[in-house]
Amino acid sequence: FEYARKYGKKARGKGDKNTLALCGKTNVLTYIYDLWERAFHEMGQAEYPDIEREYYHVDATCMWMVKNPEWFDVIVTGNMFGDIITDLGAMVQGGMGIAAGGNINPEGVSMFEPIGGSAPKYTGKGVINPLAAICAVQMMLETLGEEKAAEKLEDAVKFVTANKLKSLQAGRMGYSTSEVGDLVAEKLCE
Repeated sequence: FEYARKYGKKARGKGDKNTLALCGKTNVLTYIYDLWERAFHEMGQAEYPDIEREYYHVDATCMWMVKNPEWFDVIVTGNMFGDIITDLGAMVQGGMGIAAGGNINPEGVSMFEPIGGSAPKYTGKGVINPLAAICAVQMMLETLGEEKAAEKLEDAVKFVTANKLKSLQAGRMGYSTSEVGDLVAEKLCE
């Protein structure tokens, strides 16, 4: 829990509300999540009183992520619920094929990836949206402390998404995989 809380504190400020949300299931998994919730609030109040803290059951988190995803800045949770929530978040933002993910260790080696998998049926066809891989690089840059480069890359992706692509779906972007990559690279070079 301490590790998740520390990373959650480091990640705050990514959204508009300056909040950390703890996701658990205190009404069913009482022993573990009662402890997590008490520690979350006690340690948070003692060490980070400027950060607003909220608690949500995992089922409510999923419901509110679909209805009002803007409510969440940073969600702190364990691996099992985190895996479920990140897949849901990927679908809310447009699909597994365009979502980036990171296994982030604020004190050591981290790993970043497009979370949609390898999609072998599309090999060599040039139809896959490369933005998930590009956004994984953006997350890596941000985690490495390269905020300016990360922000520039994120802005380029936002521009291409808003102004160039017909769709985010594989094969429906209006461009090939390499052409989408080129559009992002061109925007970066401006």
